[in-house]
Formats: sequence, C-alpha cells, structure tokens
Amino acid sequence: MKRSVRLLIVLLIAFLTGCATAGDLKRVQGDLGTKISDHDGKVAAMQTDIAALQKESAQHAEAVAGIRKKQADMGADLTDIREQLQKLWGAVEKLQKDIDELHGPAGKDFRERLDQATFKINFIENFLGIGKKEERAENREKNNKSHAKNGSKGKSDKESIYASAYELYKEGKYEKARTEFQNFIKAYTKTEYSGNAQFWIGECYYYEKSYEKAILEYEKVIKTYPEGNKVPQALLKQGLSFLQLKDKAGARLILQNIIKDYPNTSQARVARAKLLEIK
Repeated sequence: MKRSVRLLIVLLIAFLTGCATAGDLKRVQGDLGTKISDHDGKVAAMQTDIAALQKESAQHAEAVAGIRKKQADMGADLTDIREQLQKLWGAVEKLQKDIDELHGPAGKDFRERLDQATFKINFIENFLGIGKKEERAENREKNNKSHAKNGSKGKSDKESIYASAYELYKEGKYEKARTEFQNFIKAYTKTEYSGNAQFWIGECYYYEKSYEKAILEYEKVIKTYPEGNKVPQALLKQGLSFLQLKDKAGARLILQNIIKDYPNTSQARVARAKLLEIK
C-alpha cells in the first residue's frame, strides 16, 4: 500500500512537470483499485474469523458452565451419601455394643451380619473415596471401655482380641490391625471368628494397595475356611485386586465364577457390573 502511494506521488510530480501521460494515471488508478480490493477482502476474512472465534468462545463458556453445574450436583450427592454413611456407622457401632453382650449361636449370627454390613459400607467408602476413618478413632476408646465392662460379664479373650483388631481396622490402622488379626489366628486357628480375621488381613493389604499380597490372603480364606461366610467377598476382592494390577483376564475369570457359584448375592451383582466395565 505504501509503495503504491509513493508511486502515485512520483507520477503526480511527473504529471505536474509535464512528463506523465493519461495512460500512466489510469495504470496507477487500476493498481490502487486492485490493492484496495485485496485489502477489503482480507478485512472481510478477518471479520469472519473473529465472528467464528467469538462463537467458539461462547460454546466453550457454555460447556464449562455445564461441567461446573454437574460438579456442584455431584458435590451435593456426595454430601448426602456421606451423611447417610455416617448414620450407618452409628447404627453399626450401636449393634456392636449390643452384640458384645451376646454369646452362643445368636451372637455369632448377629456378628456375621454386622461384618457383612461393615464390608458394604467400607466398599462404598473406598469406591467413592469419601471414607472418614479418622472420625471414628474416638469410638475405639468408647468401645474399649465397653469391652472392659463386658469382661466382667464373662466375655472371652478371643472375642476381646478380635474386637480390638477390628477396631484398628475400622480406624484405618491397617498395619497394626493386620498384626493383631495374624496373632489372633495363631492363637485361635479354628473358631467362629478365624475366617473373618483372615479376610480382614486381606482387606488390610488391599487398602494399603498391596494387591498381590491381598490376593494371597483372600485365597487363604477360600481354601482354609470354605464353609465361612466370607468366601464370596474374598473372591470378589480377589477379582478387584486383579483389576488393580491390570490383569483383566484373571479378574474376568474370577468375576464369572462368582456369578456362577453365588448368583443371588450382592457380590454377584458387583461382579456383573465390573464385567460390563472391562469388556
């Protein structure tokens, strides 16, 4: 553009001095017209690009707003779930105190049901990442006092040791809990609590993310205590451990066996859901 202006000035000077012709002026006018037309085309293209960018920016803003709304909704849902889980923990701890006073078959049945409820709550908390085990630490002291009182009512040593280890597990003190469960099994190899204690050892390794060790401990539940109520849960956690180790083939085989051997259980429902995820 600047070059054309300079050329026009030179030609005008030449024209004024009598050296330029009418043809020269027409050529200059044609050149200027072409340059102006090209410039106008570029401006129009830039305006189109700007409009497209503005539209894209508006779309991005709308998408971000949608994501933020979903996050807010999820936060509200998680808050509600956390409150419900806290209520469930309160009910479980109350049941624990009541069961401490029971002995014989009735006490065993209630304790097994309590362990199943605790497993489900722990599984949900672990899956959602919203467990708050530290908030339950103070409850251990209360339960210890309750155990001391119950001791005067004839509570056995094995029940006290098992309850102490289980409290450590609920607080997330997995290394200490694992040691106490192992000591329990050494002292009481074949009791109504032994299979459960072995399962919790596997759980301690699982939540420490030592998945290979967890698989081996769950296998002991299956082989050593095949009649116990923890076998379906041990199989499920083996499958989940294989998934954590990126062994989809191993996980798929175990999950399929759970559905086959324990079709009407909560573990089978979880297994079906996981199989859909890994296909």
